[in-house]
Amino acid sequence: MKLSTHLYRVGNDIVAAYLVVTPEGVTIIDAGLSGHWRDLRAELTVAGKTLGDVKGSILTHGDSDHLGFAERLRRHLGIPVYVHHADAARAMGGPKPPNAMQQMRFLPLVEFLTYTLRKGGLRTSWLTRTIDVRDGEVLDLPGSPRIIGLPGHSEGSIAVHVPLADAVFVGDGLTTRNVLTGVTGPQPAPFTDDPEQAIASLQNLLPTEATWVLPGHGAPWKDGITAAVRATAAASTARP
Repeated sequence: MKLSTHLYRVGNDIVAAYLVVTPEGVTIIDAGLSGHWRDLRAELTVAGKTLGDVKGSILTHGDSDHLGFAERLRRHLGIPVYVHHADAARAMGGPKPPNAMQQMRFLPLVEFLTYTLRKGGLRTSWLTRTIDVRDGEVLDLPGSPRIIGLPGHSEGSIAVHVPLADAVFVGDGLTTRNVLTGVTGPQPAPFTDDPEQAIASLQNLLPTEATWVLPGHGAPWKDGITAAVRATAAASTARP
């Protein structure tokens, strides 16, 4: 899905990855599920690019539904994968902290599980090598993406700000569609390690003043980061 001149989405509102497309090449933000490989190649074609134009892949955190095709790109094409050092072990298949009981609704849960299975969610290729990133770093990749520390969902969660595209990619720092309940609109993401810290970290996004807010799950948000953060915070206090 083409979102703007520089933005393309791979996947859908259940699980998504993104492409930043520039004349210098392509930066991938998150890597969805392994079965999104074919979708990635199709979206590159729509953008007038090929796998040879991809210069790097940045992961917002190390959960399996964001790793997808990253190791395949790295191993077979030499495309580097960037991840915060605090999530590198998770991205390599290491353990993650247990989460509290999650609210669920039957039909959205089945839809999430069905889509995940269909797109190869049980065939995750864990990373074997990563490049560490840190808060405030600007990477030498197309779009000059800047890393923003966003701990909470996981210790090493990050957001990625691309001024060229007027976009901030938030991973699971917030969601616009809860995959377990089907509720839409900006809100806290499920399976968050430290919910209070996750909400507090959203303040780090406000200086970007980005128009596009692009989560790993849910529809792209085009009403600005301030409105998204405010709505997420309100949703967090409304929870029982």
